[in-house]
Amino acid sequence: MKPKLFISLFLVFSMLSFAQTNANTDNVQIKKSLTYFVNSIKSKKFDQAVTCVYPKYFNTVSREQMKQMLEIAYSNPFMKVDIQNLKFGNIEKPEQINGEYFSITDYSAQLTCDLSSMNEAMKKKIRNALISKYGQNNVKYIAKNSYFVIAHMKACAVSKDRKYWKFVILEKQYKPQLKNVLPQKILNKF
Repeated sequence: MKPKLFISLFLVFSMLSFAQTNANTDNVQIKKSLTYFVNSIKSKKFDQAVTCVYPKYFNTVSREQMKQMLEIAYSNPFMKVDIQNLKFGNIEKPEQINGEYFSITDYSAQLTCDLSSMNEAMKKKIRNALISKYGQNNVKYIAKNSYFVIAHMKACAVSKDRKYWKFVILEKQYKPQLKNVLPQKILNKF
């Protein structure tokens, strides 16, 4: 009786350990892929950044449009933007749907913006646009240093092999566009 109990406990412990290791591996890979994406934007390698976007997203916006949007946002000479202090929050356990794995990832970053060349009205418009996009409680403007802290952003990480992850940024105002990109089960989560 004791050997059977010992073997059963060993098998249960082994399965739990394997499941925990697999979840940690997923978290590491998602963090690595999202960091690569953010660093590509930060270093203005927009072609490289576009390769990190989930390919089905290009059914709503072309690759070229995505690249242009990144260039406009991050290469604007009137508002120099830098991304700093990428931090990860909750990373959901990947869920397999139709042969792909999906994981919603919370993250935050500090966007340093040089707004010194702008008048107060323009600074207010930028602040209001960010608040509209991310929510009142998620945007903090530090006037002394001219930067914004954006908290609680979300992305959906998608992978076929759980090694290389592609991303769709999740913003409520774009949810209708994402109906043709992400499964309904994932859309219901944000």
